[in-house]
Amino acid sequence: MIDREQIIHYTEWFRNYLTHHGMGNFWATLLNTILIALVGIGVILLLDFVTRKVIVQVFKAFSNKTKNTFDDFLVLSNFPRFVAHLMPLALLWYLIPIIFNDYPTTSAALKIGAEIYLVILCVLIFRSILRTTKNFLRENHEKYNDKPLESYQQVLMIFAWGAAIFMIVNLMTGFSIQSLASLGAASAVLLLIFRDTILGFVASIQVSVNDIVRIGDWITFSKFGADGYVTEINLATVRVQNFDNTYTTIPTYSLIADSFQNWRGMQESPGRRIKRSLFIKQNTVRFLTAKEIEDLKKIELIRPYIEHREKDVHRYNTSKNIDKSLLINGRNQTNLGVFRKYADALLHENPAINKDLFLMVRHLAPTDRGIPIEIFCFSSDKRWENFEHIQADIFDHLIAAIPYFGLELFEVPSGKDFEAIKH
Repeated sequence: MIDREQIIHYTEWFRNYLTHHGMGNFWATLLNTILIALVGIGVILLLDFVTRKVIVQVFKAFSNKTKNTFDDFLVLSNFPRFVAHLMPLALLWYLIPIIFNDYPTTSAALKIGAEIYLVILCVLIFRSILRTTKNFLRENHEKYNDKPLESYQQVLMIFAWGAAIFMIVNLMTGFSIQSLASLGAASAVLLLIFRDTILGFVASIQVSVNDIVRIGDWITFSKFGADGYVTEINLATVRVQNFDNTYTTIPTYSLIADSFQNWRGMQESPGRRIKRSLFIKQNTVRFLTAKEIEDLKKIELIRPYIEHREKDVHRYNTSKNIDKSLLINGRNQTNLGVFRKYADALLHENPAINKDLFLMVRHLAPTDRGIPIEIFCFSSDKRWENFEHIQADIFDHLIAAIPYFGLELFEVPSGKDFEAIKH
């Protein structure tokens, strides 16, 4: 260890040398302190650089040789880098009284600063260990994949930062933990007065850390009637510009306390979902006759399907000696089945539909409004106006095509329908 008394002896000799050659005592002491401080800072920075390089490289080499991945996650969480700062910090704490021997007030303040940095450094080391543990458990133990490890980590970090704040206040003011605890009643009153501000502060941190909402996100918050883009996020409120150019203000804490819909995932995804049904009258669904099949072959989009399906049906019915005097016997094609295949082929032929995402035409359970035929796909263009045009074009075409298959759409009877029944 550096001999403190010997260093002080040399610094006093240098100061006496300056005063002996005509420099005033004040300036000699100041110059002496500055020179020693520069040397000390240089030594500390050099030590920090060396220890950081050595510890990080040694730790990486060690982690590469072991089969356990815990040390690998320690490296990724900057644990060796934080630990490497401890030795230079210890040297700094030791040198401060030596360097500022002639300035006891400055020396005391700087020692407190070094101790505060030590507290913060310990919290950062603790955080890196928590992150390492969380990532290690997630990576190596499947039973923890559905566990809220982030929540446990956040709770422990709240306690860690709380303890750190108490220690820092104690270092800066000299208040003991018992003295701070006696302020509990006053703290309760302050919590009531600044409740919304505190909740907003906590919420804004969580919103930022967990990346819940960003400025520019499109959100839908039914509770507050918000449906538009986030334009501002501050401590107390979130401002949303709705699609009718009105503004809605939402308490920041509500983003955590209540449920809302963020459309960012859709905007960042390669497609926007189309999910809509056509309701077919059940009494229009029937088996296709040979003539109807020949007529439907004229529809180029499904001609290959009908011809292939016709061969399969004929092969099966022939092999089973099916009596085809009645259409119900054996296998047959229905107008609804062919229409579903037509809708599917139409979607696959549409360049505005993303074929890499899920695409399906579904036959849902019958209802009192008919048989729902649901179109489920994703448009490549996610812009609202273009998306609506793409969706409308698809359903305009399908609605116009339905009569070609001998089908009808269900509609709730209106006044003119009842008049037609009377006549």
